[in-house]
Parts: sequence; C-alpha cells; structure tokens
Amino acid sequence: MTTRTDALTRREQILKEAARLFAARGFHGVGVDEIGAAVGISGPGLYRHFAGKDAMLAELLVGISGRLLDGGKLRVADTEGGPDDVLSALIDGHIDFALDDRPLITLHDRELDRLRDSDRKLVRQLQRQYVELWVGVVREIHPTAPESEARIAVHAVFGLLNSTPHLGSLGRPATESLLRRLAHGAFAALSD
Repeated sequence: MTTRTDALTRREQILKEAARLFAARGFHGVGVDEIGAAVGISGPGLYRHFAGKDAMLAELLVGISGRLLDGGKLRVADTEGGPDDVLSALIDGHIDFALDDRPLITLHDRELDRLRDSDRKLVRQLQRQYVELWVGVVREIHPTAPESEARIAVHAVFGLLNSTPHLGSLGRPATESLLRRLAHGAFAALSD
C-alpha cells in the first residue's frame, strides 16, 4: 500500500490530474491534450500509458473502489483491540479518502454511468463488499440492531463522509475531528 509521501509514478500523476480535470469540467469537457499538459507531456503521449480517456475513467473509479476495499480489509485485520477500535480505524481511513480524494467522489457521482457495463458492475461489486465489511463490524458493536438498520447506517455515514467536495474549509484537523464525531454519532444512534 503506498503512502501519500511516496513519489507518484507518471501513470499516477496522469490519473490524479485526469480526476481533478474531469471533476472540475466533466469527462467530456476535458481533452487528452489538457491532461497531458497538466503532467508535462503531449496529449498523444498519454496513449503510452492509457488506451484513452475511457480507460483512465475506468481505472480511476474501479481503482478507488478496490483501494477502499483493500484498505478496509487491512484495517480490520491489523487493528488491535475490539470492534470499536476497528470501526474507528475504518472511519479514519474513509475520512482520509474523503479529504484527500475529493475529485474522485465528484467523478463517481457524475461519471459512473459512463463506464462500460463490465467496469460499472465491478465498481458496484467492490462497493458492496466494502459496505458489508463495515456492516459486519457495526453488527459486532450493535448486535441487537437489525442488519437492515446497520446497512442503512453504513450508507448514511458514507453519504456524510463523501459530502466533502461540498464542504467549506475548517482546516484539515478540525474537519477530520468533526467528521469523526458525526460518523461515530450516527452509529451510536443504533443503540437508541
């Protein structure tokens, strides 16, 4: 798993800029020449890395769904302590995603339907597995909560955390703290 301090490969640089541009102006509002210019190569030079814009979009959306699932599985496996600690680790990991990868949230909301059917189905499959990972942890903490309520709570927390592209700026630490409190509060409501 790479960290934010690792140097980005050229391919990762292209994807990062493509996500930023697609989120700002829409998939069809951005050309390969613009993406290339953003990373210091010619538009046609992008074709050494990707078959085209569609391939970039697919890699961005399938990729983030896979990274969230893999990161969630690692947190579940590596977190010491009980299910409360695991849930805290999952929340913190999703907050990092929501604050660090805001363009991908916007891109997912606007452009998921542009993916080929097979890629869109893969994104949905990975997302369902990620949700079920969370539901399992939430049910350990709240065993009397119906599974359907736990699942709704997980989706509601995702909606809350994934609202970051629409938030104002409190600064990173204050935003993290507020999102963490809100997410934990949503799950605590299952005990009411």
